Amino acid sequence: MEVEKITCDVLCVGGGIAGLMAAIEAADNGAKVVVAEKAYTERSGAGGMGNDHFHCYIPEVHGDYSEFAKDLYYGQMAGKISEIGKEAADFWFQNTFDIIKLWDKWGIPMKYEGRYEFAGHSFKGQILNHLKYSGENQKPVLTKQARERGVTIINRVMIYDLIKDENGVVGALGISTREDKLYEFDAKAVILATGLGTRMYPSATLHDFNRPFPATNTCDGRAMAYRAGADLMNIELTSRHAGPKYYNRAGQATWIGVLRNRQGKPVGPFMTEPDRYYSDMTTEVNKSIFADYIKQGKGPIYMDGRGMSNDDLAYVNHWLLQEGNGGLLNHLEEEGIDLRKHPVEFMTFDMCCWSGIPYNKNGETSVEGLYAAGDESMGGISCAAVFGRSAGKNASVYAGRRTASKSNALEKSTSMAKTEIEELRKRKEGPKWQETSQALQQIMRDYAESVRCEDGLQAGLVNLYRLKTKAHERLVAENSHELMHCLEVFNLIDIGQLIFTGALDRKETRGANHIRPDYPITNPILTGKAHLARKNYDGSPMFVWK
Repeated sequence: MEVEKITCDVLCVGGGIAGLMAAIEAADNGAKVVVAEKAYTERSGAGGMGNDHFHCYIPEVHGDYSEFAKDLYYGQMAGKISEIGKEAADFWFQNTFDIIKLWDKWGIPMKYEGRYEFAGHSFKGQILNHLKYSGENQKPVLTKQARERGVTIINRVMIYDLIKDENGVVGALGISTREDKLYEFDAKAVILATGLGTRMYPSATLHDFNRPFPATNTCDGRAMAYRAGADLMNIELTSRHAGPKYYNRAGQATWIGVLRNRQGKPVGPFMTEPDRYYSDMTTEVNKSIFADYIKQGKGPIYMDGRGMSNDDLAYVNHWLLQEGNGGLLNHLEEEGIDLRKHPVEFMTFDMCCWSGIPYNKNGETSVEGLYAAGDESMGGISCAAVFGRSAGKNASVYAGRRTASKSNALEKSTSMAKTEIEELRKRKEGPKWQETSQALQQIMRDYAESVRCEDGLQAGLVNLYRLKTKAHERLVAENSHELMHCLEVFNLIDIGQLIFTGALDRKETRGANHIRPDYPITNPILTGKAHLARKNYDGSPMFVWK
């Protein structure tokens, strides 16, 4: 297998919003920057197909920040904002307006009809804090900005492991997804920006790539960071999304309407008629309500837009397109579905890994030389942009004062990786990645979904260990593309084990997706604390509260 060696100051792992903003800022600070993206930066990641809302604070619109900040703890992302703490939250929102001005200057329209337009993701009476913007082509714009600064973008390369020496992270290993080639990256600083984690649990529609977030986001950053010795935070606390039945896409707050049952009665207390500025927050309060209604024999729930005006329809269609829902709009037109007349059934989507690598406002993790940004821990487009930019700036400063590693860690890691990869590729018989992925998802669904107990978690963990052993011993990759999927599954299994062990260690009920009937009380002492997973000296996980 061919080995290509690449040297840089800053390596950005992932070319989504966070990775590209990190690359742009690091290059602006004089660093030699490489972005390694396993897909294609112009359309990869959670923001690849677009977005229509930017969680932000604009002084001229919102006025006093202290009053604005109070409302952050009651709307979308309230739990995540509480989790990261006031210092990080203030840094996030107080830097969003700078991003807005930059993006507008670069060619991402941040105004609607000449004004800053706010709508969605807020309860009535709250300060609206989601800016409506035209993000359909945000990724091509950011890719162009990175290239204009001399950033080297390598698409179709999956980074799958970090390289460390006694001083911290000194590089990473990757594989081409199109040819038999191993990449050795010699980097003074590495920024992880691989997004949240999908494909851990079965898709709600049983079609593995029909998910609200990209199926290419497979916990790669989390798994690499953990193996390198970094802390992971609240990894057992998974999350769900919701939206149109069988069409698993983000954009729930873009819809104008009221959630009603089949008899036309609102299922939540927040809305009685459609309002283009305030979405029905029932979904934000409980994304599992659609699945719960079916399980309880109450029937389906519909997003009912009856009563909206013609202007409202044009408004929602515009923003659905910007959110990346062009396929849905085409389907509605083909089927003659008029949102002013026809309610659309909604459903609860699959669980995903939302929590992950804790990082501070500088993007620093618990490992020297390793940075992280965006959905590696927090979430949302504006979060990715702000913390990606911050991580890029601070990583470039760190790289500027760090000397090149003189250890043999790069050479040793590359040699070991080459042997392991070649073993996967030369096997002639054995299971494929699809079988292993399905087995993983079945174990996660059966033993570690929303309702969890000691016996079930212990049993599932045994099954997962058996699956991991067999996968590493027998999995077959007939080509480079299959090799990528094998490595994704290995990463998912590693994080799956931490979900089990973390759920066992968290002896309480917390939220809608960690229900312990054997520990039914939510422990108020643990509210606001981080449940950190760390790799023990023998490789086993240990957990501490901080």
